[in-house]
Amino acid sequence: MTSFYISKMARENKNKNSVLQSEVSHRCSLLCLGRLNFHRQAVGEKVRLSHGGRLAEKTDNTFKNGLVFSNRPVRVQERIRLRVQRDSINWQGALRVGFTTVPPSARSLPLPCLAIPNLTDKPGHWAVPVNESYCQAGSELEFWVSHGGSIYVAVNNRQHKWLTGVDLSQPLWAMIDIYGKTRSILLLGSKKTKLLCTRRSCPAPEPLISPDSYSHFGSVPDVSDFRPDDCMSCLDMEIPADNVCVVCMVKEARITLPCGHRCLCKHCDSRVCQEFGTCPLCRHKIRAPSVKERRFIDV
Repeated sequence: MTSFYISKMARENKNKNSVLQSEVSHRCSLLCLGRLNFHRQAVGEKVRLSHGGRLAEKTDNTFKNGLVFSNRPVRVQERIRLRVQRDSINWQGALRVGFTTVPPSARSLPLPCLAIPNLTDKPGHWAVPVNESYCQAGSELEFWVSHGGSIYVAVNNRQHKWLTGVDLSQPLWAMIDIYGKTRSILLLGSKKTKLLCTRRSCPAPEPLISPDSYSHFGSVPDVSDFRPDDCMSCLDMEIPADNVCVVCMVKEARITLPCGHRCLCKHCDSRVCQEFGTCPLCRHKIRAPSVKERRFIDV
């Protein structure tokens, strides 16, 4: 059993910097596609990431230098969903989306200022411009690559085929250019639908407040609006036998969280509360209990 908590703590302890190790994804069941957020190092010069690497926003009033990439390779037919959080009237053009066979961790900084044509003129890069009318603040869209190597973009349940010829023989990372009038985007996750089931990225995203509810370039508060159907695969996580801590897999799980799961030892409890703030099994929000509270939950 591998969880986001275990993989992150293991990477820190072992300090391995290889491409594969740095892009280890969370897995909670066979239905989980893995954790999906923006790559934290390969970002444009004018981009700031926040909210767990899901929110990407420009830090300057410019139409360029807005490149971001997915933290892991994406699958064929994996539909990546995002929302335009803010836009501007100062520029023409809008979002560009696409895919690349070049790993984000292998890119040198600073990144090129534009996806089209700076990257698409090079081998291993494919991107398409999204119409401005689909990129207004609050708009949501999906994009994916098909089994035939075509890039599709879907808006309001209508899908459009934009480009063909994507190389499917190598791993593909999602590539997004926060271009033109687009100022910030929120990654909502991804899904891949098969005949009998739908696989989703995990953990499920927590929606932000309305794009018009916060000031320009101001802080954006996290607002919980958990929907169980967005992360059903979390419920399938294997729980270790013999009441063992699900993080270290060694010590006895003696801490009962507010959600009811007794799944952490004393040592891992404090770190999980401080660094993650959610239950490793169900993603219910938690906090570090006081000394008085701990007398009741540590039994």
